[in-house]
Amino acid sequence: MVSAKLETICVLTYLYFMHTPLKFSIMTYNVHSCIGNDGKNMPLRIAQIIAGLHPDIVALQELDVGLSRTGCVDQARIIACELDMNFHFHPSLYIQKGRYGNAILSRYPIRPVKTGGLPSRRKEPRRGALWVEVDIDGHSIQVINTHLGLTPVRRRTQSAVLLGPDWLGNPRCRPPIVLCGDMNATPGSYVHHDFSQKLADAQLSLPGNHRPRRTWPSITPFLRLDHVFLSREIVVKSCKVPRSMNAKMASDHLPLLVEVQLPDGKI
Repeated sequence: MVSAKLETICVLTYLYFMHTPLKFSIMTYNVHSCIGNDGKNMPLRIAQIIAGLHPDIVALQELDVGLSRTGCVDQARIIACELDMNFHFHPSLYIQKGRYGNAILSRYPIRPVKTGGLPSRRKEPRRGALWVEVDIDGHSIQVINTHLGLTPVRRRTQSAVLLGPDWLGNPRCRPPIVLCGDMNATPGSYVHHDFSQKLADAQLSLPGNHRPRRTWPSITPFLRLDHVFLSREIVVKSCKVPRSMNAKMASDHLPLLVEVQLPDGKI
């Protein structure tokens, strides 16, 4: 009798978790080497802003590691340790004895899949991308973080690479997929249009009268340069861009937080 009851409880527990939507949140944030609009270099201020929004996955751009201009510290590690998150950093650029690039942080187990540079001319700052797989309660989420170039021609070349067979077109890059970062491109641009052919802009996926939030420049934002794109089975529940004075001071960009769920936890 006890055995039969225990088996029933196990079956019901299994069915509950199988049919409970999986919810998680993603943040993208260009932190400007943790140097704020007040000129202060404060990685812990960036960590404080992130902590206030409680994201599960964080894509950071413009991090310094070992550079004299920011005290020769490892900004990615400092922020991840302060938040008690796993992380992986990819340098887009080597400067003197230090590195500069992007990172992905996660409250869940994280596994690097691919890192690489994106096409750029000799005199342009090098750009890169970072792809990791995040395991959330047995669900594998593919997350790509990038920071695209400053000119339209370069951005379109870089976005074509990301849409190609090495990245989003790779057979291993199966839904659910998150592509996020500082695209340096607004809605209506070629880059936004090209990504939107494969993925959905999270801020345009909310039902109702949601007005997309702008992220740059942080003090008085008038452009939407920072984006989260999602494979279409992911349901967007909310999008937030904090406008506190602390957030306005911490970087020249504001962070974008997107809360999502997977239907029925089946994916």
